[in-house]
Amino acid sequence: MTTLAASAAHPSTAARPSRFFADTWILTGRSMRHITRSLDTIVTVTITPIALMLLFTYVFGGALATGTDTYVTYLLPGILLITIASGIAYTALRLYTDLQSGIFQRFHSMPISRSSILWAHVLTSLVSNGLSLVIVVAVALVMGFRSPAGPLAWLGVAGILTLFTLALTWVAVIAGLAAKSPDGAGAFAYPLIFLPFISSAFVPTETMPGPVRWFAEYQPVTSIVDTIRQLLASGPIGGDIWIALAWCVGILVVAYGFAMIVYRRRMR
Repeated sequence: MTTLAASAAHPSTAARPSRFFADTWILTGRSMRHITRSLDTIVTVTITPIALMLLFTYVFGGALATGTDTYVTYLLPGILLITIASGIAYTALRLYTDLQSGIFQRFHSMPISRSSILWAHVLTSLVSNGLSLVIVVAVALVMGFRSPAGPLAWLGVAGILTLFTLALTWVAVIAGLAAKSPDGAGAFAYPLIFLPFISSAFVPTETMPGPVRWFAEYQPVTSIVDTIRQLLASGPIGGDIWIALAWCVGILVVAYGFAMIVYRRRMR
């Protein structure tokens, strides 16, 4: 806040394009301090995905005749997407809380980049969700998950998860800006959490009846899950990766555009 106040005292400095990066860095630090003061949020985000992973591995894994070690490896990509969908609900809630507290209006009284306020929340979401994903992978390793993937494959997995997080975070920004209550800010995430259940995340789509199978095969989660699964298995990467990237980039572009429109209208 001190640095932002200094920017307000020197408008010419704040007007430089590089000011956007400086303002975003400062505001991200502020948001990250909120995360470090409530690390229980990250733990809370991981509880549901870990519980689902335990349930499906040790209750349903045997019924699928694959063994628990094999099934947790099959299951993990979908669980990672559920973790992200759970985490972005808190991004929307933090954004809503800032709006209601009047901090946005205070920032807007300063000559700082307005978009940096939103980007700070987005970057904080990337960091907090990244920590949650690490926790979930660690639990999966304890449960028997193993992968022959090399560094480049893991880098590809991290890149896709980051892009997916970024896309959904901008969807969360829209929800946080448009919400009328704290419950409304986070409720939008429930359909996103449910979406992996109608995909290839838990069972092959070939086992599903006609209409459900069609939806599962053509919705975005299936291509993303299959791409991550192929990377972790060090198998050949088919066309799923391009479909997954197209979905992530498409959602990101559309969500970012709508978020900026809602932001401008809200802050008039």
